[in-house]
Amino acid sequence: MSTAAPPEEQPNTAQASVAAAASTSTQAQIIDGTAIAKSIRAEIAQRISELKARYPRFEPHLVIIQAGNRPDSTTYVRMKAKAAAETGIKFTHVQVDGGASVEEIVRVVGKLNNDEDVSGILVQLPLGDHVTAEGERTVTEAISPEKDVDGFHAYNIGHLSSRASTPLFSPCTPSGVIKLLDSTGTPIEGAQAVVLGRSDIVGSPVAAMLRKRDATVTQCHSRTRDLPEIVKRADILVSAIGKPEFVQGSWIKPGAVVIDVGTNYIPDSTKKSGQRLVGDVEFASASKVASHITPVPGGVGPMTVAFLMHNTFQSAERLWNAARERKVKPLKLNILEKVPSDIEIAMAQTPKPVAELAAEIGIHPDELELYGKYKAKVELSVIDRLAHRKNGKYVVISGITPTPLGEGKSTTTIGLAQAMGAHLNRPAYACVRQPSQGPTFGIKGGAAGGGYSQVIPMDEFNLHLTGDIHAVSAANNLVAAALDARMFHEATQSDKAFYGRLVPAKKGKREFAPLMLKRLKKLGIDKTNPDDLTPEEINRFARLDVDPETITWNRVVDVNDRFLRKITVGQGTTEQGHTRETGFDISVASECMAVLALSNSLADMRERLGNMVVATSKRGEPITADDLGVGGALAVLMKDAIKPNLMQTLEGTPVFVHAGPFANIAHGNSSILADRVALKLAGTEEGDDVSRQGYVLTEAGFGADMGMEKFCNIKCRTSGLNPDATVIVATTRALKMHGGGPDVTPGKAIPDVYTQENLDMLREGCKNLGKHIANAKKFGLKVIVAVNQFSSDTEAELQLVRECALQAGADAAVISNHWAKGGAGAKALAEALVEVCERGESEFKLLYPAEASLEDKITTISKEIYGADGIELSELARKQLETYTAQGYAHLPICMAKTQYSFSHDPKLKGVPTGFTIPIRAIRLSAGAGFLYPILGDMQTMPGLGTRPGFWEVGLDETGKVVGLF
Repeated sequence: MSTAAPPEEQPNTAQASVAAAASTSTQAQIIDGTAIAKSIRAEIAQRISELKARYPRFEPHLVIIQAGNRPDSTTYVRMKAKAAAETGIKFTHVQVDGGASVEEIVRVVGKLNNDEDVSGILVQLPLGDHVTAEGERTVTEAISPEKDVDGFHAYNIGHLSSRASTPLFSPCTPSGVIKLLDSTGTPIEGAQAVVLGRSDIVGSPVAAMLRKRDATVTQCHSRTRDLPEIVKRADILVSAIGKPEFVQGSWIKPGAVVIDVGTNYIPDSTKKSGQRLVGDVEFASASKVASHITPVPGGVGPMTVAFLMHNTFQSAERLWNAARERKVKPLKLNILEKVPSDIEIAMAQTPKPVAELAAEIGIHPDELELYGKYKAKVELSVIDRLAHRKNGKYVVISGITPTPLGEGKSTTTIGLAQAMGAHLNRPAYACVRQPSQGPTFGIKGGAAGGGYSQVIPMDEFNLHLTGDIHAVSAANNLVAAALDARMFHEATQSDKAFYGRLVPAKKGKREFAPLMLKRLKKLGIDKTNPDDLTPEEINRFARLDVDPETITWNRVVDVNDRFLRKITVGQGTTEQGHTRETGFDISVASECMAVLALSNSLADMRERLGNMVVATSKRGEPITADDLGVGGALAVLMKDAIKPNLMQTLEGTPVFVHAGPFANIAHGNSSILADRVALKLAGTEEGDDVSRQGYVLTEAGFGADMGMEKFCNIKCRTSGLNPDATVIVATTRALKMHGGGPDVTPGKAIPDVYTQENLDMLREGCKNLGKHIANAKKFGLKVIVAVNQFSSDTEAELQLVRECALQAGADAAVISNHWAKGGAGAKALAEALVEVCERGESEFKLLYPAEASLEDKITTISKEIYGADGIELSELARKQLETYTAQGYAHLPICMAKTQYSFSHDPKLKGVPTGFTIPIRAIRLSAGAGFLYPILGDMQTMPGLGTRPGFWEVGLDETGKVVGLF
């Protein structure tokens, strides 16, 4: 049987504790704030040391802003700097002019808010006689609540006062008061607590904290009546009123705990300074009544600084974890059994604001340039900010040799990204090319993926996006205009007249433009004064002497327009009969686009644009964009285009859309810079577990023999990045075509063989897949085969492809149904990719060295990748090789321009053809992009529109939404 008294008769434990202390003590125990503060600092120092041992970049950083140089403020700042040094916290003292305005100080605070290396910000008050209390509040409110280590921001004070919430930081002095109370062992719960003072800095926060600990709190102030009687009832007394020795020992309840926050100076002739520091409580009399009491100095004061260090460490730890969180909140898909059209699916999904997505993946607001609500450009400064991170896993998505039936490479890229980001909770970034409007309005359609694996908004993705292709078009056409104008002016003026207009006198003085000095250096003319050139030097400098037969530069437009393939320019009367035959390419075929995709920085892009060769002079010298004087202007036109574009998948995972070079005459991959940004965002800190590693899934155009080969030999050679794996996408339909299936004509019904089971034909077609797997292994890559499932596929067919892939050397082969099920349908594929990549590092290697001859490089690709017996150079091609070698371009990689429909040069040769020789008709130079491209047949750089283009279905509905895209 219990002998405990009923609840109403049980004594209050806090009051009982005070009573017991009163009966056993005649002299209060001194609460040693200095010793407790020292132990707090030591514990913080230990925790910082432990975290830095695991994460070397972890470094708490406290910044104190001081206006002017008031001696007392300077002393306080010095105390805090000393404590920071003792605890291992980086300390920065920002001193502004004593007359600095509130606005100026707020700007300083704003910069510190945005500095991710800063953990805590403190403004040392006062800010000067010219700053009002309202101004001080404006400054303290400007500090981000996440860095408000003083705990004075309204957000933190408000949450402190609410029982239903917890502040990010509690004010330092009140936190010290509670810690000192806890050190006495006196229970706070149920105690009668009296707080003298109602300041926002101490009194009110202490009262709130005591209430949260279930004390019964009475808060007194200057208008409180019968103060001694109220104090007499207190089990806990906290005084913060700033009146020296105001509270007398006779007021204090015997056995009470007294926390004296006051700091007051009184005259004392025995002291060198003539004064001494005392508290609000008359210590001599109070110490004879209280059970515990804090001295002044040595009580609360050291605790304030200790908790400033505690809050700074707490902030650093919180911000460190938040910066590494990168948690994407997936969008829910409404999966229908009967899959609607791509545009219907895309329009049915509401994207998250791109600013929200950017915050989720760790992009700062000042690194984001919004283009509407759902797309944005990302500043390249992200790469530098995250330079310390180890890159995420780098995976190139490729495919078998394409057929008109399609392999779903874009769909697989997006579906896999959705699976990793929305279903495996791994950081995952898809990097894809921006589609040209030519195919969008032609027969092929858009390139946003398909089914439930798409980039959204799909209409914005497939149309103008952020204007990058238009910038490329403008830059390209400026070169063309500059070239024709230069040829015209050289042909219609004497050397003297032309030179005079090229280097005109301004205010009686002639000066070379910076690019002119570059040309002079190229010509070996070591002069900087335009008046010092000899007539011969003027001729060499001013006249490019373009050989019209060597011009390789066309104008561009981003639509399919067959009638622009060959045109005549200069037919106006003002051009005085200086006509020439030229043509238009589609915009994405421009070398400016290839330069954009292969640039490593803005400066690198500027250099590459200037190096683009547009023609050869009659002297046999390459003529560059810088020779035309237009290189700098091109960089200006493309300075925004160089920033990658951020969009999202149907499930709200991030997608970088950037650049769109052709996959035959160029390398057919999205930009290096988009991959670099993604790899850093997906990267890990030193000390991170492997499970935190993210994945970058970058798509390569056409089959692996083209897109993946160029990704490795050109893109990775240029970037210095090493890929970890390739995902090769295959479908039973496309493999059947390589196994001998009949041709397919767009617009006509698909033959039954492609929708009915035929294992023999499929087995034969799998040889094409096997060759691509073998090719990938030559680069040291791990290979995962994605069998992109169609509704007509049988289980036997799917398993056959999987078995053939594994027999051919694939590290994994997985059936994926992301078109019909979104990321959930690609979850097994994502798991296989992670498992394969985490087995160890790849052994990536290039296929040929840069120092090999151009002919050897072409031969190596033809034999090793295509399976050819060798190459056959035309007389023109051989002469061009000799010219390019003599001009110093032999070190460049090779970008084979051939049909995408066969390993060979003949699109009719399906499967794995053998016994063929690759004919090289001509070789062209892309000096700015940094490669040479041998031409194996007639390469069409301006597509034409068919009889029934896709634009027939495209339009707007009554609400203004785009319809008809596919």
